[in-house]
Amino acid sequence: MRELATIRERYMRDELPIRLGGLAANLTRIRAFSEHSSNCNIVENLLNESKFFIEWTAPDANLELQVELIELQLQLARWQRSWLQIWNDDARRTSIAEKAQNWYERILKISDLV
Repeated sequence: MRELATIRERYMRDELPIRLGGLAANLTRIRAFSEHSSNCNIVENLLNESKFFIEWTAPDANLELQVELIELQLQLARWQRSWLQIWNDDARRTSIAEKAQNWYERILKISDLV
């Protein structure tokens, strides 16, 4: 992953709705890249980056949004705990892709960018 401080500096320049849009974009990328088994490392990096996006964004969000973001961050962490087993199982990988897409839709709706 690119240098974390540089990513954070760039990410934090945007207003909250734009940052949420960036998080949502990562979630839809997770869905898209999960379609091909050769993208394991790419998706794992997106999971990690998304957790950082949540960490940086949550303090600026209202309580309701913070709860949603924490729930998503926990989900991403649970996926990472058994990542290789998930990735190597087509059904589980498909399930992750679908869940990531659902989270994308939730976050995009919350961000008011739709």
